[in-house]
Amino acid sequence: MKRTVTAIVLGVVAFAAIVLARLPASWLLPTGGANFSCASIDGSIWSGYCGGLRVRGAALGDLAWRLRPARLFAGELAAHIDLEHPPTTSAQGDVEVGFGGTIVAHNLTASLPLDPTLLPGVPPTLSGTLHIDLALAKITQKGVVSSLEGRIEANDLVDRSGYVTPLGSFAVTFPGGTLEPTGDVQDLGGPLAVAGKLVLTRQPGYELSGYVTPRASANQALVNTIEFLGSPDAQGRRQFALSGTY
Repeated sequence: MKRTVTAIVLGVVAFAAIVLARLPASWLLPTGGANFSCASIDGSIWSGYCGGLRVRGAALGDLAWRLRPARLFAGELAAHIDLEHPPTTSAQGDVEVGFGGTIVAHNLTASLPLDPTLLPGVPPTLSGTLHIDLALAKITQKGVVSSLEGRIEANDLVDRSGYVTPLGSFAVTFPGGTLEPTGDVQDLGGPLAVAGKLVLTRQPGYELSGYVTPRASANQALVNTIEFLGSPDAQGRRQFALSGTY
């Protein structure tokens, strides 16, 4: 009797595993919705494809994923993802979501425009492109960035709040190993020489501070804006500090 029961249980488990492995992704993902939708869905929940992905109205492109079932035994939902929206947006990496809501990403690379519909909080008058190359990123359920290792670049920034003002390109490098993620800020050329620090705080928020110096290529409107920061030091640098929450 015990052997019969065991055989039945194993058979049911095996059948359930086969059903889950073949379960169409379209059964779980919406083809229409206010916050998340796919124009087309293909594959299974383990290896699938969402064509025409939109999140909160923003078109993100086509998303493909491959789940890693073994991570379920560690209490995590893990997958490798690829997102493509030529010619402006792409992303790929390994993402894990714990049952507590913490999101961990490894080997995450991405390229996307600075678009307020994609990145809430970005001023609509600011344009450019964002490039991300992170070995590790960890975000808690409350939205706090608790760990960050890698580099983020903002390239070809242009401000259109008044005059069309080129700002240049900048990078933030996070070495990791700090209680609050702290990155070194530097310019990558352009009209402004910048050196500073960016700290991602637990509010969640940020603290940005450093020094800025206009180069000879800076237009007069940009020079006038920098002068509002106060008197320069002996090296011609002016100190700045910004903070906020998100």
